[in-house]
Amino acid sequence: MLKRLLCLSVFSLCAMMPLCAQSSSSDRLIKELERQRGILQKQIAETEKLLTSTKKDVGSQLNGLASITGQIEERKRYILVLNKDMAAIDGELTKLERQLSTLEKELQGKKKEYAASVQYLYNNRSAYNKLLFILSAKTISQTYRRMRYVREYGDYQRQQGEEVMQKQKQVNQKKTELAKARSAKEKVRTEREKERNKLMAEEKSKRSIVTSLQKKQQGLQKEINQKRREANQLNQRIDKIVADEIEKSRKRAADEARKESKKTTDGKKAAPLEKYTLSKADRELSGNFTGNRGKLPMPITGAYIITSRYGQYSVEGLRNVKLDNKGIDIQGRPGSQARAIFNGKVAAVFKLNGLFNILIRHGNYISVYCNLSSATVKQGDDVTTRQTIGQVFSDKADGGRTVLHFQLRREKEKLNPEPWLDK
Repeated sequence: MLKRLLCLSVFSLCAMMPLCAQSSSSDRLIKELERQRGILQKQIAETEKLLTSTKKDVGSQLNGLASITGQIEERKRYILVLNKDMAAIDGELTKLERQLSTLEKELQGKKKEYAASVQYLYNNRSAYNKLLFILSAKTISQTYRRMRYVREYGDYQRQQGEEVMQKQKQVNQKKTELAKARSAKEKVRTEREKERNKLMAEEKSKRSIVTSLQKKQQGLQKEINQKRREANQLNQRIDKIVADEIEKSRKRAADEARKESKKTTDGKKAAPLEKYTLSKADRELSGNFTGNRGKLPMPITGAYIITSRYGQYSVEGLRNVKLDNKGIDIQGRPGSQARAIFNGKVAAVFKLNGLFNILIRHGNYISVYCNLSSATVKQGDDVTTRQTIGQVFSDKADGGRTVLHFQLRREKEKLNPEPWLDK
């Protein structure tokens, strides 16, 4: 009877079990971390292919230094991500170990309760004993209560058996989760070690370039001065166009305000605006642009490295070499296209030193795309987010080095583009 009862309990429990367990929160966390790392791994692998220049002249070496510095920064950021993933998995391991310990204690308790239940049932296993227990009742009411007790105790014993099996299943699942988390941690540790080795190799290469440039101080200073003159020439042209655009915007806003002032409200003229800055359309576009801070797409297609960042800075390892970037320089692959970061209107397309430069107005914001070999838009064209606007110039004399210079303005104010872009 007892054996048959246990078999029935096991069959009932198996019938209730789902065919496949749902993925745990631990599994979901590990898969999400792997997904995010996969994106970064692919990006950093693609950017490694951009480090191709092997020429020894000062200009190429200076460009190569910028490229490898950008790659080193990307590598360091990736290692930081790996460190965070390790910390997250460590936290998950601690939680899983704590949960497993609790489950194992609960399982032992369930087993003890079940063993006592089975022993009691064994001692009272015969139908005669149960029948004698029921018939020895002194009243009909007591007889019914004893019959119910016998039935409910049997149900209770079956439930205990099911609970033991269910708790054992939970323990086994938690052990599996723990094993997966430990495996994921080892995978991240291996990846981090590999990236650290690559980082050391890149830093060694960087030191080699710096040492070579230090021996060419005169040529280096000449190259820096040339780059500074070209940058100043470009920025003066951009500043002039931006000033013209601000004036155009002011006139549009003033015209709109004058029209509004002529309208009457309840027979009275509306008070004229004292200051004209943006038209209604420009205000709306500016608001939409501001709302997308940190979400704007990169202004270049394909793999990229930011090789020169916004602002003034000294080149590490080179004395008296200071640079001032009004935007950022983004290196891509040969054939990369420049693309609009947001809806807007082309304010200007001009050539300087044989290369195209494009300004796009987004309300009171202006994005600037420089160093293009061709332009596919013209002044006055409306553009949409991610629309390609021209091809970035590839320097065949420097191993096909392809760099987009990108700026962002809010009227005359120069902004650091990086916080605005979704990198």
